[in-house]
This record gives sequence, C-alpha cells and structure tokens, in this order.
Amino acid sequence: MRKIIVCTFLTLDGVMQAPGGPDEDAESGFEHGGWQKPVTDEEVGAGIAEWYEDSDAMLLGRKTYDIFASYWPTAGPDNPFTDRMNSMRKYVASRTLTSVEWRNSTLLEGDIADAVRALKASEGGNINVVGSGDLAQTLMRHDLVDEYRLTIHPVIIGTGKRLFADGAIPTALEPVGVSTTKGGTVLGIYRPKGKPTYDSYQ
Repeated sequence: MRKIIVCTFLTLDGVMQAPGGPDEDAESGFEHGGWQKPVTDEEVGAGIAEWYEDSDAMLLGRKTYDIFASYWPTAGPDNPFTDRMNSMRKYVASRTLTSVEWRNSTLLEGDIADAVRALKASEGGNINVVGSGDLAQTLMRHDLVDEYRLTIHPVIIGTGKRLFADGAIPTALEPVGVSTTKGGTVLGIYRPKGKPTYDSYQ
C-alpha cells in the first residue's frame, strides 16, 4: 500500500501560504509571500531531499500545480530539485482544469477521496502532497493521510492559510523523526495515531 505523505513548509504559527515568493499566492490580500528563504539553511534542503527518496509521485491541488508547472519545466539544472520535480509522476486534483501539460502529469477524475484510495492501492512508491492546503485538508477529513513531513521555520506571520485550520479533525500524532537545523528550523515527521486522549493534572 502506497503512503500519502503531506510535505509542507510552515511558519511557527502554522502558516503555509506562499513560502516561495511574493507573487506565489496573494489570495485574501496575503502580503508575506516569500517568508521561507530568509529563515532557511542548507540543512533544510538536505532534509527535504531525503523526504523524496521513498516517493515517486506528487499529489497536487490546482493552485500548487499551476505554480509548479509555470516554474519547474524551465528551472535551471543547477537547482538540485529540477530533474526530480520534472521527472516525478504528478497527480492533479482539480474541479476546473480540463487538461494538464506538465510532463508526467495526470488529472484525477471523479471523487477525489475515491481517486486517492485507488492511488494508495496501486503499484509504486509513496506519494507526496506538496503545498495544496485545501487538498490536504480534504485528505485529512477522509483519513487518507499516512504521514506528515513538516519544516517549521522560526518566523511568525500572523495571517494566512494554515495547514491545520479551524475545523481540523482532532488527531493524535506519533513522532517518527524530529530534528532541528542550525538555523532553528524543525524538521518533523509525524504519523496519525488515532484520536487524542485527554487527562488532567488535578
């Protein structure tokens, strides 16, 4: 069974919107695009590269697909992720797209939860959900996320889209691997572990 792995860059206050640049996603008047680069370091890049070693596909929402498809096909070969991003299989969840042109891309059809269940049961490596906050929340609601791989950066933004937004399903998490880079970014790998339990110190 293939795993669905949510791979996301977060601020310390949980914002995932537009880490890569000012023009990446200005929805709802977001003014903090490009927050990640000033608070990242080479250890973050190395950690992210490891997250792709056991995965051979990405699952993307429409907005993230559009951002990636406009950048990666013409990205320079000096970027260590260029070949990997272009060569990986891409599965795209969208209600509005009628075709996808980026190499190795497939537009999923029908109910997204059913389509992802079929992907999980198919042959291949694990599937990384990159960015795609709305899609990730849909997958969470349908109990389809097997693992979270998060970079939590030392910056507070205060506004913007959050991975675990209001209404997120209460979930206990098992830490699989957690480390901190010299720049203060937490690289965390967590797996869902059923419902939270509750107790009191009294």
